[in-house]
Amino acid sequence: MTCLVRSHDSSLLVEPRARHGQLSPPVAYLTAASVIGLAVLASGTPSPLYGLYSSLWGLSPAAVTGIYAIYALGVLVSLLAAGRVSDEVGRKPVLLVSVGGIGGSTVLYMLAASAVWLVAARLLQGVATGLALSTASAALLDLHPRRDAVATGIANGVASAGGSGVGLLVSSFLVQCLPEPRILPYAFQGALLFAIALLTRRLPEPVNRRPGTRLQLTPAWPSVPAPTRPAFALAALAVLSSWSINGLFLSLGPDLASTVLGTQSVLASGAVVASLSGAAAVAMLLSGRSDPWVSASRGSLTLAAGMTLMTVATAYSSGALFIVATIVSGAGFGVTFLGGLRSLSAAIPAERRAGIMSAFYLIAYGAVSLPPIAAGLLVPALGLSPTFEYFGGVIASLALAVSVAAHRERPDQAPAQT
Repeated sequence: MTCLVRSHDSSLLVEPRARHGQLSPPVAYLTAASVIGLAVLASGTPSPLYGLYSSLWGLSPAAVTGIYAIYALGVLVSLLAAGRVSDEVGRKPVLLVSVGGIGGSTVLYMLAASAVWLVAARLLQGVATGLALSTASAALLDLHPRRDAVATGIANGVASAGGSGVGLLVSSFLVQCLPEPRILPYAFQGALLFAIALLTRRLPEPVNRRPGTRLQLTPAWPSVPAPTRPAFALAALAVLSSWSINGLFLSLGPDLASTVLGTQSVLASGAVVASLSGAAAVAMLLSGRSDPWVSASRGSLTLAAGMTLMTVATAYSSGALFIVATIVSGAGFGVTFLGGLRSLSAAIPAERRAGIMSAFYLIAYGAVSLPPIAAGLLVPALGLSPTFEYFGGVIASLALAVSVAAHRERPDQAPAQT
């Protein structure tokens, strides 16, 4: 094996090659992307069930958003305590542990007999997802044959958005159309986890741990080296605006869609909410080769326009406008997220991949968790629609700020082509 980079922490990043019993490079790359998609899919599976859980156990809106947000707390703890661990011990063992942790949370969901079970399941799921996302994101760059930051950024973004949409849509269908709504969505999820665990066992390991390297799990804020900070700042702003709407939609979206559309169908409201992620995935594929600053700037403008339309649709209870606004917001969310992620992927030193991606996902899951918590506290006082209108305006304003910041990062000083 050919050594590529000697890291500061005595580990080596090596060129992964398929050995006997290992996955071929294309399948290994697809497996790493699938871990990202499946981790995000699992996070959205419970969303269509929150109404049922509320009816069974008398949960308030604040309690529901709290249960949702405890997942993000688990992610944050995981990233702070162990975000860099795969840079030390290797990608494959950490991915196996994370997939197993999501599997364990799936079992807790299936056995849930009270809100306490949901809290435990969400917390375990969050810890495992934090490990999965930071490690699989680093593995994508490791396993790509050309270390193509553009391709890995698209794969990461599409896997995240696609996993969220598919998880919500499939879960909504199973809850609405088949018996045992508290079991079948998680059984489907468990089958996928088992399959991906079998594939992960056969991944080639791109990190070669040197003898004597000690595993450290002491909490530490992930550091970003100085040359990477401009790209990280743009990526952080982009993910802050884009994932805020994603978190708000996953927690309050199903109830809001039911209210605006005037339907009690879990499948109909779930499909509308899933269209946010679907539009994001399509937009990423269509804009994947644009300059990162262009994507971040134009995507943010689109996101701001979509959120403005959505606040109008919510205020006037216009179902048709709400659907259009969701698709426009989703497209803006996807392009903004991808632009920031691509600019960051191109600037990450090989030996710091997992640590820097951990810092990136700390920002992302802060954006996912804090707005739903605040919204859940405001809903009882203001009502569902006014609360969403307020947060929609805040997110639209933030998106406009991101567009300005991205425009300032344009390469004006690039040398002229001759």
